[in-house]
Amino acid sequence: MGIKYGNKINKIRSFALSLIFIGFFIMYIGIFFRDSPILMTIFMLLGLLSIVASTVVYFWIGMLSTKAVQVVCPTCNKPTKLLGRVDICMHCKETLTLDPSLEGRAFDETYNKKKLNK
Repeated sequence: MGIKYGNKINKIRSFALSLIFIGFFIMYIGIFFRDSPILMTIFMLLGLLSIVASTVVYFWIGMLSTKAVQVVCPTCNKPTKLLGRVDICMHCKETLTLDPSLEGRAFDETYNKKKLNK
């Protein structure tokens, strides 16, 4: 079983969605502390903070997504968005790049690191 790569935008959206479920779970744990209003309030507030963090992440990736370069994947002919030097097609998982020096190379997420761009 190899490493699974995914589109950066979808990864961040999945993280934001998981923050929502984590927040609900934390709030649910707070229900077990009904006898202690302070503990219950703490769990409810922690869950609420997780959901607010999710909202912030969704807003951030939405703003980032508007600046992403939209291209048509040569394999599946569907539009997808690129973040960074290399990315994966949202639909067919094809490696995509706009950098001519990376064409034909094996996919590696480290190509997006600023240290390697120099």
